[in-house]
Formats: sequence, C-alpha cells, structure tokens
Amino acid sequence: MSEKFNVADIFGENVFNDTVMKERLPKNVYKNLKLAMTGVQELSLTDADVIANAMKDWAIEKGATHYTHWFQPLTGTTAEKHDSFISAPKENGKVLMEFSGKELIKGEPDASSFPSGGLRATFEARGYTVWDITSPAFLKEDATGVILCIPTAFCSFKGEALDKKTPLLRSMEVLSTQAMRIVRLFNKNTTATKVTPSVGAEQEYFLIDRAKYLQRKDLIYANRTLFGAMPPKGQEMDDHYFGSIRPRVGAFMKEVNEEMWRLGVCAKTQHNEAAPAQHELAPVYTQVNVAVDHNQMVMEALKRIAGHHGLTCLLHEKPFAGINGSGKHNNWSLTTDDGINLMNPGETP
Repeated sequence: MSEKFNVADIFGENVFNDTVMKERLPKNVYKNLKLAMTGVQELSLTDADVIANAMKDWAIEKGATHYTHWFQPLTGTTAEKHDSFISAPKENGKVLMEFSGKELIKGEPDASSFPSGGLRATFEARGYTVWDITSPAFLKEDATGVILCIPTAFCSFKGEALDKKTPLLRSMEVLSTQAMRIVRLFNKNTTATKVTPSVGAEQEYFLIDRAKYLQRKDLIYANRTLFGAMPPKGQEMDDHYFGSIRPRVGAFMKEVNEEMWRLGVCAKTQHNEAAPAQHELAPVYTQVNVAVDHNQMVMEALKRIAGHHGLTCLLHEKPFAGINGSGKHNNWSLTTDDGINLMNPGETP
C-alpha cells in the first residue's frame, strides 16, 4: 500500500497563507497587510520588516535556505534568482539569518538579458521585481533545496512592463473600474466597491515515453512533430477519452496532485483527454492573478515530475499532427466584492 495522507491536512502547508499570517503576525500588522492587499492603504516599511521576519522564520522552520523573487518574464515560463538568508559573517565567524522588509518588497535583477539575451548594456537596463502582495508566498523544493518563492511583478526603471504579470494586474484594475460603472448603472443601491475576475485554467498535456522522445529531434527542439508518417492508430474510436488511467500515468498524476495540494493549488479533476497519450488537470477557479501563478506552478510540476516516471510532458498546443491539440480552457467569471456573480443570467436570461 502507498503512503496514505489526508488532503485536508496537507493542503496549503507550503504556502504563507492567511492562516499562517494570522498565527505569526501581530494583530495590527495583519490588519494593515489585509488593508494593503485590498488597495485601501500602502504597506509601511516597518510592517514589511515584521512580515519579512515572520516569513523567514516560517520558511527556515520548513528547511528553506534561500528566497527568490519569482517572476514571469516574456519567455513563456518563470524566472528566479536565489539569495540565501545568511548575513555577512560576524567577528566570531558566525552568521545570522536575515530577511528585511526592503528585500521582501523589491529586488533588482539584471534586466539586460530579458526576454532573449543581452540586447542592452547591463548598467542601462535596470529591472525591478516588486512583491505582488495579493499572491501568497510559497515554498518550492527541488534539487537546489527548499526555496521561499515570493510572487513579483517585473518592470523597468521607468515602469515599463517586462513581464506577463504587470499587464495582468493593470488590466484587473481597469476592468474593475469600468465594470463598476455598469454595476452602479443597473443597481444603484449596491455595496460593491470593486469587481474581480476569476479563472479556472484547465491544463491539457501529452505524456510520452522519455526514450521515444529522445529519438525525435523535432520534439526535442520544437516540442512538436515536424516530419514522419502518421501513426497507425489515431482517434478513430475515441477510446482513450475518459478511459481507465494506466498505472504509470496514475502514479505521475498522484505525485503532481500531492505537490499541488501542498502548494495550495486546488487540483480538482484528472482524466484521459480525447487524443491518445493526452491528459488533463483542472483546478477549482480562483482570483485570476492567483490562478495564473498556480497555472505556472502546475506547468512546471508537470514537466519536472514526468521525468521521475520515465516520461516527458509536452505542453505545446499542437504537438502532433492529425489529432487533438492541447487547450488551456479559461473558465472565467466576474464577481463583485459583495458576492454578486455578474455572469449569473438571473431569472429572465
């Protein structure tokens, strides 16, 4: 029998979430942080120092040695630069584990090499990562150890977006402003102050044997087929769709689910998709900013964990000719902060 665990017990255990913040932060700091998260006020550097220290202690207790400002440059994946918590050695040769509010709020990675290499002189291309206070920090464990990941936006010295998150955050703000005009037009007595988009991003993917993948240069270099004959069997019978999950794939899905649950990702549905060797993971919807971060975490985990099972995960939208491609279906809605779903058709749709 495999090791048993209760999902409710492990869910979110590697996330600096609301429960952890309530336990570890002074009441006034927790209150100020929640107000800052809703945009009511800015977070003071004094409060940021307290939050950073609590976040550091929590991470170190769980084995973390480094922290990183985790961001999403224009490369289609995530980026991270790790800094350890150690300070400069004292006279006695010992070091302290330190993490300040300033280090939490802002970082200065080199922006000269994004998105595609050294296009600009380093000294002229400062980039700044800024803590996204609305997306919780989390712990990632891999061959480098346990790393505290702080979701951030990435922009230039003058505020130009250098990533995918900055435009998303700006669009959420604009959408809320304009949607509130409609809300007030149709319901003058509303108590709502903003509108938030939510997304449940389904993730389809292909799993193929690692040894066969390594025989195909087109898959290695382009993540899709560029030459070769059609396979002898395609989707003639659709017998793969919702079929019984094979043990090797099931073991892969089990490991992915467990890691996602520990990271607070609501991985809900798993099944065989329409094409041979195609599968899907679907989460419960959440606020779009957090949902996008979760989807990046899902894609990273799918690719990394596939290797543990002698498989390769292909996330290309059309890796094989003649059969279904992989979609990332965005099930979205707009909800006011007083709980009204604007997509609800009502009694007279």
